[in-house]
Formats: sequence, C-alpha cells, structure tokens
Amino acid sequence: MTERTGGGDAAKTLRLLWGAVAPRRRGPRPGLTVADVVAAATTVADTDGLAGLTIRRVGERLGVSAMTVYTYVPGKAELLDLMLDAAYQAMDRTDSTGRHWRERLTAIAAGNRQLCRDHPWVADVYTARPPLGPGLMAKYEHELAAFDGLDLPDVARDDALSYLLGFVYANARDERAGAAAAGTDRQWWQQAGPLLSRILDESAYPRAVRIGAAAGAERGSAYDPAQAYEFGLARVLDGLGVLIDQAASRRRQ
Repeated sequence: MTERTGGGDAAKTLRLLWGAVAPRRRGPRPGLTVADVVAAATTVADTDGLAGLTIRRVGERLGVSAMTVYTYVPGKAELLDLMLDAAYQAMDRTDSTGRHWRERLTAIAAGNRQLCRDHPWVADVYTARPPLGPGLMAKYEHELAAFDGLDLPDVARDDALSYLLGFVYANARDERAGAAAAGTDRQWWQQAGPLLSRILDESAYPRAVRIGAAAGAERGSAYDPAQAYEFGLARVLDGLGVLIDQAASRRRQ
C-alpha cells in the first residue's frame, strides 16, 4: 500500500514540523528529542522500507518503549511527515544562478534523484497533501527559483516542476526495482534466452526481434534505468523548452 503524507492530525503535525510544541518529558530517556525520533525512524525506513517502519521498531532503535516514542510523536502518520520534511531539509541545494535553464533544471533533477538514492522510501510516498514544514518550503523555494527569468506564469511554473519531479521519482522507483531483481533477471534470461531462440519465429516479429536485440546489446539488459534517466530527462527538458519558448513569444507580442 502506498504511504501518503498528511494522513495524521494536521494541527499536531504542523506544530511539530515548525517546533511549536515541546513533547512531554517522561520515560527512560528524558533527553530524547523529536529529532532523535525522526533520525531513528529514517534509519529504519532506509534499511527496511516503509513496510518495516513501526513505532515499536523506532523505539527499539532508540532503546525505549513504543509508549515512550508516542510521547514525542502522535503516530506513524505524523512521523512520516516529519521524516520526509527532514530529508528535504538535508538535501544539497546546488547554486545554479546565472546558468542556462536546462542546466538549472538538470541540477534540480539530480538533487532529487540523489535524495531517492539516499532514502529509497521517499519515492514511494504520495505527497498530494505535502508536509508543509521548513524542509519542504526551502526545497520548493529553491526549485521554483530554477525557473526565474523564463516568463512562465506562476501556475505553469508549478506544473513544470511537478512534471520534472514526477519523471525523476518514477525513474527512481524503476531503478530500485531493477537493482533488487538484477540477480534473478540474469538467471531468467539465461534460462529463457536459449528457449526463445528455438521457438520464436523472428520473421513474424521482425521489428521486435531486431530492435530488442540491439537495445539489449547496447544496454546489457532489457532495461537500463541510468540510460532511461538520461534519455527521459532530455525529453522532459525538450518538452519544457517548448512551453518556455511559447511563454517568451507571448511576452514579446
């Protein structure tokens, strides 16, 4: 099941995100902080994925009971928002001021791709209700700045950013899935390849056989996430280039 942000108590989450509430100090570790809980939860999710993230596991990581963790965060839903916002806050924000817009957007894409490599679970979180904390706001502000000077209306700028990030996160999910299946994929092709060569009528599927063989030989597999990222990002930027040119043309007129 896909996890989503904004699934908890909105008021409690926002107060925690912005440090407007101090948790009750009870339990075996009175010096524990919300940041400690978030860091421990992030480590659990990095290791075991979101499916393995529970308040009990976070408590075990911290050496405290689940009940103690609950004195710092109301529940897993609020904790997920805090984790994602902390991951956003820690991102490296490349200064691309003065560079061509394609370079600026390429840097934004690269930063989010690295985020998904550092924390693979991030790509699995549905963020239609974004965690409106300091990490998200800093990330959003930085990424929107990459479109400065391009004559795009505000809504189009937001749409363009969402389009770019949607591609990056989809590729990140494919990359992770491919890495997990790499060993079994090789075994499958070792078994299926000789059989296909005997039973497949190449004359019936000339394009599929010719192009599939060429692509497989070039990439070393049926699908290469790195090649798909480079090819796809270039096409995303090409498409945004049309939008940007149209906006500039309207301004001149």
